[in-house]
Order: sequence, then C-alpha cells, then structure tokens
Amino acid sequence: MWLVVILLVALVGVGLYARLAPSDVARWHVMPERLTPGNSAGQAVRMVEAGPDTFARLDEIILGTPRTEVLAGSVDEGMRTYITRTALFGFPDYTTVAFRGDQITLFGRLRFGKYDMGVNAKRLDGWLSQL
Repeated sequence: MWLVVILLVALVGVGLYARLAPSDVARWHVMPERLTPGNSAGQAVRMVEAGPDTFARLDEIILGTPRTEVLAGSVDEGMRTYITRTALFGFPDYTTVAFRGDQITLFGRLRFGKYDMGVNAKRLDGWLSQL
C-alpha cells in the first residue's frame, strides 16, 4: 500500500515539476545556425521555401494547437518560440520558427528525456500540411 502511495506522490511531483519549471528564454528561444532537415532523438527540423505571409499563416496554425503558447519572439521580428505541452503530465516541447530570406525553419525539441517517439516530427509535419 505504501509503495502505491509513494509512486502516486512521485508521479504527481514529476507532473507538477514539468508544468511549473520556468522556461529560460535565453536557452530555448534560439535557432542554431547549422541545422539539417530531418529527425533525431528528441528533435526534428523542417525547412520550407516561403513568402513573408507564410510565417503569419503558420503562426495562426501553431497557436490553434491545443496546449500551445508563445514563449518569446514575434512574427514581425522573424523568429518565435512556442511551448506545446503533453496532455497528461504537461511535459514541454519547444518549437522555434524563423523566417530568413525565402525560407522558414522549424526546430522542435523536447526538454525532458532523450527520445520523443517522433512527436516533434509529427507536430511539425502536421503544421506544415495545414499550410
């Protein structure tokens, strides 16, 4: 019985930490210079050719995603970072979108753990398919 109680308390603690831990803008609102499109453990990168209005349309699509909010940036400045949380525990995934020249780069990654089971790639592909 005590083991069950301890496990439940631990699960609640993990969930609370995941939801309440602050997000450091300086760490997460970044777009690395050298990204290669594709998927790797815990992250995904997509690059698409686009015009100036495409970023604004993509921003609307992203903000329509459940449990997604803006961490930093704006469409006008050409870079914006979003936090999308998992439904059960609220684990955050960070997605930075940048518009440079005639290209939009989407960089999605997890905060906790090492593998996201393809969630970031599916999210980015879903957003792009709605364009």
